[in-house]
Amino acid sequence: MTGLLRLILVLALMCAPSLAAAQDGRLQRTERIAAELVVMSQWAAPGSTAIVAVRQDIEPGWHTYWRNPGDSGGATTLNWTLPEGVAAGDIVWPLPERQRLAGLMNYGYSGEVYLPVPVEIPATARPGTTLPLTVRALFLVCSAEMCVPDELTLSLDLPVRDGAAPLDPRHGTAIQAVLETAPRPAGIEARAALENGVLTLSAAGGPLAGRDPGPSYFFPFEGGVIEHPAPQSGAWGPRGLTLRMQAGGALRSGGVTGPVGGVLVTAHGAWEVTAAPGGVLTGTSGSGDLAPAADQPAQAAAANGGGLAGFAQAALFALMGGLILNLMPCVFPILAMKAAALTRSAHDPAHARRDGLAFLAGVLTTFLLLAGLLLALRAAGQAAGWGFQLQSPAVTAGLALLMLAVALNLSGVFNVGAGLQGAGSGPLARLPGGVGAFFTGALAVVVAAPCTAPFMAFALGAALLMPWPMALAVFLMLGLGLALPFVVVSLTPGLLSRLPRPGPWMERLKGLLAFPMYGTAAWLVWVFARQSGSEALGLLLLAAVLVAFGLWSAGVNQTRRAGGGSAVISAVAAAVALLAAFALVSVAARMPPEAATGVAGTSDLPSRPWSSAAVEAARAEGRPVLVNFTADWCVTCKINERTSLTSDRVRAAMDSAGAVYLVGDWTRRDDAITAELQRHGRSGVPLYLLYSPGSAEPRILPQLLTEGVIVDALNDISP
Repeated sequence: MTGLLRLILVLALMCAPSLAAAQDGRLQRTERIAAELVVMSQWAAPGSTAIVAVRQDIEPGWHTYWRNPGDSGGATTLNWTLPEGVAAGDIVWPLPERQRLAGLMNYGYSGEVYLPVPVEIPATARPGTTLPLTVRALFLVCSAEMCVPDELTLSLDLPVRDGAAPLDPRHGTAIQAVLETAPRPAGIEARAALENGVLTLSAAGGPLAGRDPGPSYFFPFEGGVIEHPAPQSGAWGPRGLTLRMQAGGALRSGGVTGPVGGVLVTAHGAWEVTAAPGGVLTGTSGSGDLAPAADQPAQAAAANGGGLAGFAQAALFALMGGLILNLMPCVFPILAMKAAALTRSAHDPAHARRDGLAFLAGVLTTFLLLAGLLLALRAAGQAAGWGFQLQSPAVTAGLALLMLAVALNLSGVFNVGAGLQGAGSGPLARLPGGVGAFFTGALAVVVAAPCTAPFMAFALGAALLMPWPMALAVFLMLGLGLALPFVVVSLTPGLLSRLPRPGPWMERLKGLLAFPMYGTAAWLVWVFARQSGSEALGLLLLAAVLVAFGLWSAGVNQTRRAGGGSAVISAVAAAVALLAAFALVSVAARMPPEAATGVAGTSDLPSRPWSSAAVEAARAEGRPVLVNFTADWCVTCKINERTSLTSDRVRAAMDSAGAVYLVGDWTRRDDAITAELQRHGRSGVPLYLLYSPGSAEPRILPQLLTEGVIVDALNDISP
């Protein structure tokens, strides 16, 4: 919408009467918004600058606007009435939200918003007096259906005293936080150039120097500079970044004739920039891909600086993703074991409650440790994503042997819990009974790491772009979702009473549950082979034999000690075998990978390895591109490839569309793939992208694929 049309809209709306605000008290209210004038500090000193803020409390479903409202709406305006010598400055605008409505993109605010304003206090102000401040605030308050101009007159008596003032107990901290996070200049050098309808903004220096800025977005101060709904994409280099945007009508008609001002948002912060007309800065292009800043939820959360609305949505999606994670194949063996343990203690409510809470503690603790490590790696500049630990051959090999040990325990080869039930002297005899449940929860998280359930992609993608306290909270919600079904059953006597009573059948079930664990161990061995090659695989298999022998010797040791006999030889044999296995795994994990370990995709479709160059080459030919980001340790990926990417219908649809199939193998660490996942607001695999000819951004397909989803998507873009 042009500036003229926006002006006509605002003028027309101002003709519509707003409901009268309540005139008693400082808080003024309409049906859509409440507002008041509040202070950051309890008083103002003569000759100082006081910070006064207009606090908005916007009703759900409504919003107000930033200084550049985007494609529609109007910015909040303030008209002050002040005592002589007192002067109010400009609004310090907080970072806005991106609000998409149909084909429009607006910039604004929802919920509680503080608009701070610096107010100059004259040196002649007398301590002990008050300064009456009055402002007539005009808010254009809009919903999806309508806009209403609400004009409210707000007043405040500001005390004048000597000395530094403490923060106002009600609003001081919130206003201070807005001032600290509001975009401001930071010594960034920027240039803007227009070519073929594309505005290129290059920025370097200051806080951009020397690090990947992550998902980035440019909010222009003026309308008409860019097409607000269009995606923004770019690249980063050693000194900064380059963003490419679709130019707006004002630039297309007249070109870049003067500075282009706005706010540049990155994963590390937001700053005001003023781009001078000119070419791209040296050293800012071609070094790596940035997020296209499309209207993806995770990137919106990043642009909003981890706002409460984005955080709440990410936390809810994390909880839902954790619940669904219980149904994923990689988690089932562990949860089946836990279900059997719950059945064993079902008719002892105190025991069941203890196990349930211990299991929850194990899940949350492990999620917290994994999340903390992941965030630390990313803060250190490492390109790490969800499931990062399974990109390490050492971790994969260690987990394979751990799953083998769990399976052997279930098969009765040895008993980890010897002595728990009586007065024996087993290794866990003096530990509380919840220890097993705690470590089962920890094991469930470790095994669940390769999986990405529906809703998890947005939650984790958003969490990795939020401030670390919010990010950790999102990960904890994911853990809560994973543990919730078991905890609810363990804390509900009515549900526990419906479970079968313990009996001989439980030992048979325990032996049966060993086989999913053997299968998990075999799968991890296969992943290790894909990561490291045949020679390393041979060492791992030998280590597995030694682990089996060592644990069998430990079982012999337990049996002999239980009978009062000597157990020195079996103890020495177990220790030597396990130490030798550990040494072999250490050697195998350090072996360089073989050159021909293959591509992780196991679909029958003819494929090529993914790269950004391969995508661009195919698109230059006018061909659709289907990209599959996968990993051998991603069970969901393998199921999709075996069931949905192998059918004759999919092959026929690909041939009919002339599509190119590219596979990005994330089995081992690949920073280019990690960056591409981040571009689309994801932190792990699977991710499926379908590029249409002539479209700047790809369509993201669901994580749980079906044959019909792929065929329908291809048919939509076929000539």
